[in-house]
Amino acid sequence: MIGVAPPAYDPAAPTTAHTLPVGAPATVRAYVGELLRRHRRAFLLLVAANTVATVASMVGPWLLGDLVERMADGARELRLGWTVTFFVAALAVQAVFVRQMRLRGAVLGERMLADLREDFLVRSVRLPPGVLERAGTGDLLSRITTDVDRLANAMREAVPQLTIGVMWALLLLAGLVVVAPPLAPAVLLAVPLLVIVCRWYFRRAPSAYRSEAAGYAAVAAALAETVDAGRTVEAHRLGDRRVELSELRVRQWTAWERYTLWLRSVLIPVISLVHVTVLGSVLMLGGVFVLQGWIGVGQLTTGALVAQMLVDPVNLILRWYDELQVAQGSLARLGGGREIEPGAGHASLAPEGRDVRADDVRFGYREGVDVLRRVSLAVAPGTRLALVGPSGAGKSTLGRLLAGIYAPRDGSVTLGGAELSRMTAERVRSHVALVNQEHHVFVGSLRDNLRLARTGAGDAELWAALGAVDADGWARALDDGLDTEVGSGGTALTPAQAQQIALARLVLADPHTLVLDEATSLLDPRAARHLERSLSRVLDGRTVVAIAHRLHTAHDADVIAVVENGRISELGNHAELVAADGAYAALWRSWHG
Repeated sequence: MIGVAPPAYDPAAPTTAHTLPVGAPATVRAYVGELLRRHRRAFLLLVAANTVATVASMVGPWLLGDLVERMADGARELRLGWTVTFFVAALAVQAVFVRQMRLRGAVLGERMLADLREDFLVRSVRLPPGVLERAGTGDLLSRITTDVDRLANAMREAVPQLTIGVMWALLLLAGLVVVAPPLAPAVLLAVPLLVIVCRWYFRRAPSAYRSEAAGYAAVAAALAETVDAGRTVEAHRLGDRRVELSELRVRQWTAWERYTLWLRSVLIPVISLVHVTVLGSVLMLGGVFVLQGWIGVGQLTTGALVAQMLVDPVNLILRWYDELQVAQGSLARLGGGREIEPGAGHASLAPEGRDVRADDVRFGYREGVDVLRRVSLAVAPGTRLALVGPSGAGKSTLGRLLAGIYAPRDGSVTLGGAELSRMTAERVRSHVALVNQEHHVFVGSLRDNLRLARTGAGDAELWAALGAVDADGWARALDDGLDTEVGSGGTALTPAQAQQIALARLVLADPHTLVLDEATSLLDPRAARHLERSLSRVLDGRTVVAIAHRLHTAHDADVIAVVENGRISELGNHAELVAADGAYAALWRSWHG
C-alpha cells in the first residue's frame, strides 16, 4: 500500500501568483527555537511535571508485577494493605502532576500563540508597502485568519502534547530497561516498520499541507477580488468568468485536501499494526524468556503492562506530529515575512541632506512592461513640486517611487544621497510621508487615532493639528471630544472627516518631505481649496511632491513636472509652461476653460 502512487491532482495555486514568501525549513526551525527560548522556564516546568507524572504512572505496573512474582514464588503474606496504599499515593501524585502538566501546557501554548500573532503583525507592518500590495488581500487574509487558526490548535496542544509524548515514551522505555532488561529489545522489533511508514509519510506531508494552504489562499484571493470588484464584474458581465475561476481554485484546493487525507489513510492503519506488533513481540518473547528462566513471571507482567502503556505516548507523538505538519505549513507561511529583511545590512544608511533625486529611473509592475521610462528629476529642499498629466501617465507611480514605496528596476531614487530602496522602512518613514486618498479610521478614540502619528502628543498638540486641517470645528462638536469612540461600532465619520484625520496625523508626524496623492480628493472643490491653503501654512519650508489631479494645485507649485507616457515631457513653473504652449498649457486651458 505504501508504494502506490498518489491520486492525480492539479496545482494548488498559480505558480506566478505574487504572494509573500513561504519560510524555508531552516527559517521555521529557527523561529520555533526562538519561541522556545523565550519561554524556556515554562517549557522546563512542563517537562518536570511530565517526568513526575510518568514515573508515578509506572508505579502501578511495577506493584502488579511484584505481586505476581510473589504469588508465583508461593508467598503466603502478600501485604496488600501496603501495596494498595502505595498505589493510591502514586495515583494521587500522578493526578496532581497530570493536572499541572495540562495546565502548564495550555498556558505555554497560549503564550506562544500570542507571540506568534504579535510577531506576524509587527513584521508585516514593517514590510515595504509595495511588498504587501503585490501580495494581495487574499494572501494576507488567509495567513492572518486560516493559518493562525490552524496554528492555534498546534500551539495550544500540539507543542505541549508532543513534548509530553516524547518524554513519556522515553521514560517508559527506561523503566522497561530497569524492570525487565531482556524485554527491551522486543519493543524494537516494531521500530523498522514505524520508521519506514513515518519516513514515507513525513517526506510527503509537509509540502502537501503547504500546497493545501496555498490552495486555500488562492480561493480566498479569487473570492475577495470578486467581491471587491463586484460593480465592475457586473458592469462588464464578468460573472461567469469569475465563477469559473473560483470553481477552478476550489477544485485545485480540494485536490490537495484529498491527497493529504489519502496520506493519513495509509499512516493510521500501519500505526495500529505497530501497536499490535509491540505487544505481541513482548508477550511471545517474554513467554520464551520465562520458560528459559531468564526472567520471572512478575517481570513479564510488568514488561507487558509497560509495553501496553507505550501505545498512548506513541499515538500522542504521531497524532500531534501529524498536526504539526499542518501547523508547519501555516508556520512557514506566517514566518515567510522573516525571509524579507527590508534594508538588511544597511541599518546605518542615513541621508545627508533633504534633496530628493531620481536618476535615469525605469519601473514597471510587470516584467517587460515599463510604466516609467528613463525619468530623471531633482527636487531641492523646501520645493513644492506638482506632478501633472493624463490618467495612466505614471504620476502616482513616480510619487510612490519618490516616497520609497517601490524600488526602481533601473536607476536610483535618493534622499540626501542615500538610496531609499536600501534604507529601512522605519528610516524612510521618519523622513518621507505618503498621503493618498485611502484613509482608515481605527476602532478607538479620536485621540488614539491621532496619536498613531506621535504617541506622546498632548491634547493641545492634537487640537492644533486638527485646527491646521480645518477639522477642529466638527471634532469639538463631538459629545466626548477627543475621547469620542470612532471607527467600526463608534461614531460614524464621513469620508471627508476620515481624510482630515489622516492629514492631521501628517501634521503630527512632522516629516520634512511629503508626497500627496489626491490627499483632498474626498472634499468638495471649495473645501479642498480652503484646506490646501490652510495646509500651505503648515507645510511651509517642507519639500512637497503633489500628484495634481486639480490644476489649481499645480498653479500654486514652485515647479511643475508634466508626465506623459512614463516620461517627463515638460518642467517649469506655471507661467513658464503656459507661455511654452505645450502639453501643460493644453491641460490648463481644458481645465480652466
